[in-house]
Amino acid sequence: MLRRPATLLSLVGLAALGCGAAAPAIDPCSVLFGRPNANTGLGSDRCQPSCSCGASTFAPPAYDAAFAQSLVDDWRPSPPFAELTGDPYAAPPPAADPPGTVCGVLPLATAGTKPRPYALVTYASAAEASAAGAAVTHFGHCGVCSTLQDLAVYMSHDDLTAPVRACGMTAPAFDGDVACLVGLGFDLPCAEAWAYDTQNTRAECLSVCLAALNQPYNLPDGSLNPCIACDEEKSGPVFQAVAGRTRRNSGLPNAICRPCSEVQPLVHAYP
Repeated sequence: MLRRPATLLSLVGLAALGCGAAAPAIDPCSVLFGRPNANTGLGSDRCQPSCSCGASTFAPPAYDAAFAQSLVDDWRPSPPFAELTGDPYAAPPPAADPPGTVCGVLPLATAGTKPRPYALVTYASAAEASAAGAAVTHFGHCGVCSTLQDLAVYMSHDDLTAPVRACGMTAPAFDGDVACLVGLGFDLPCAEAWAYDTQNTRAECLSVCLAALNQPYNLPDGSLNPCIACDEEKSGPVFQAVAGRTRRNSGLPNAICRPCSEVQPLVHAYP
């Protein structure tokens, strides 16, 4: 049987596509989770605010400005977190949480109370949180960015990378960076956690980040640009240990696209 050379087969395939043949279907398991913008480097064909891969399907609602503002106006953490007393990067990060760990919002007054006080409690599982009357606000232990005020900031900014980076560049001194981050809406302890993250990333990744300054967040293959990757490696573990909340463990899409396997499926509701 006569076999055509591989190069000829490739040309025939290209010609078929040029004559109106359907393009190959996109594998839903290869689509990343996020909400791409001009800084992302990927389009909506590669990154979407939902996950649909096999039995794993997650499409979070679009939280509007009114919902985010209600988290600020209608709730108060009791007690609030204290300011950080030192650089958390002076010590190694603690061990990872046991699988299933969640942070829950436990109301401390009836629904008619405004602002309604609540405690942030770490539970061994979502089922344990529910049994205690708490609403899961993110996966993993509670930290200084676990408050509903900080959740509102995450919901209100699809792209926090750009403004947080701007704070670090325009106000490089620690106190100035913290003040700039508070101006974004973070409460003080969470702003301090972000400022320490920036300070550590500047020390560990400066040359890498300067070289990648104009690169999009995601490279063409979907991986992170070298600066963001360096930040996640060198600063991410301590930040997550101190902050508690991240956008990924809160089920929130943003301008940095991630594999669905890294995202926790969570819908926010605080009755």
